[in-house]
Amino acid sequence: MSILVLGGAGYIGANAVDALIEKNYKVVVLDNLSTGFQQAVHAQARFYKGDIRDKALLQQIFREEQVEAVLHFAALSLGRESVEQPMKYFSNNVYGTQVLLEVMAEFEVRHIVFSSSATVYGNSAIGRVDELTATAPLNPYGQSKVMMETMMHWADQAGQLSFVALRYFNVAGAKKDGTLGEVRPRLIPIALRVAQGRQDKMTILGDDYHTADGTCIRDYIHVSDLVAAHLLALEYLIQGGQSEIFNLGSAQGYSNLEVIKAVRKITGAEVLVTIKPRVPGDADSLVASSQKISSILGWQAKQSNIEEIIADAWKFQQFYPEGYQY
Repeated sequence: MSILVLGGAGYIGANAVDALIEKNYKVVVLDNLSTGFQQAVHAQARFYKGDIRDKALLQQIFREEQVEAVLHFAALSLGRESVEQPMKYFSNNVYGTQVLLEVMAEFEVRHIVFSSSATVYGNSAIGRVDELTATAPLNPYGQSKVMMETMMHWADQAGQLSFVALRYFNVAGAKKDGTLGEVRPRLIPIALRVAQGRQDKMTILGDDYHTADGTCIRDYIHVSDLVAAHLLALEYLIQGGQSEIFNLGSAQGYSNLEVIKAVRKITGAEVLVTIKPRVPGDADSLVASSQKISSILGWQAKQSNIEEIIADAWKFQQFYPEGYQY
């Protein structure tokens, strides 16, 4: 079966490509390499460099590769950047998805697993959010994900496709062998660079959140657990499952300072931290209820203890101290 992985050179996408190939799927990757790295793409995958908004290229790929299902990771995903450059996010994420859905309809490809985000919930009350929690995004990135979900819902209602939208919480960690990890400027990779001595210190934005230690609380999910959910979702759709939206998190929250404490424990290094004012648009706490995906797909987070996440990310950081720029 031929699977098109959009954004398959990125952190999550490359891990998904590896897992699909291990399951003997034929994998085709489209990535513009704006944040991804071709070095991270499995050698057995067919790679196309290009943009999701390039309709002619998508049509060529669907035609030549006989695409039968899609995994869609090709979205910009930095909330703070989206506040500064909202149109960049709506163009890539929303318009790009529109082009994709049009091409899927043209070639009668009916199955798509899509990366949504817990940012759709905005600043929910402290506690676990489930899929019935109202969406109230605080930034253009989160709003773009709501719009993408809405587009897929109406395409489903029109009889064009079935989809699974996975509302990610904070994805972290690396493949167990240390080969596929995160190089984006996120909390854990930055903390590990400081632990490794490649940065003097790091900044945490905000210590005035409504939490016990004043720093925001997030739910961290190991990238391997997240990829396993994608494969289950794909199999569910192939077997005739109806469209669904699932939260994808560990159901355990950690504050920024708790994460730094865990980094210090795993690495044995002191990680110097400075506090700067928080950025508007960040929620106090976001923690998942994952009961729905557990009951319907049988998925469970198995590797998402924060110390295991950090240990695997630390292995990647030691193998690739400058990311894939070798």
